Amino acid sequence: MEGHIEGVTRWSIGPRSSEQVDDHKDALEFYEKLEKIILPMYLKERERWIDIMQHSIAFNASFFNARRMVQQYVLNAYLQ
Repeated sequence: MEGHIEGVTRWSIGPRSSEQVDDHKDALEFYEKLEKIILPMYLKERERWIDIMQHSIAFNASFFNARRMVQQYVLNAYLQ
């Protein structure tokens, strides 16, 4: 997954690479991670949860931003 390191910058949900999309399976995975990993961490390990949120911002904000998006759009739409 793009911009993702499991348990460091966020948590993934859903198929990996070429796996078939299954909304029911994805929903079950989402609720399981929320119940067993994310909410307990938020409630009992607040500093660790904050650390993951900060890593997510630091890791992704430098690349996933409006400037890069517009530059990529211009290159793909007008220059190719």
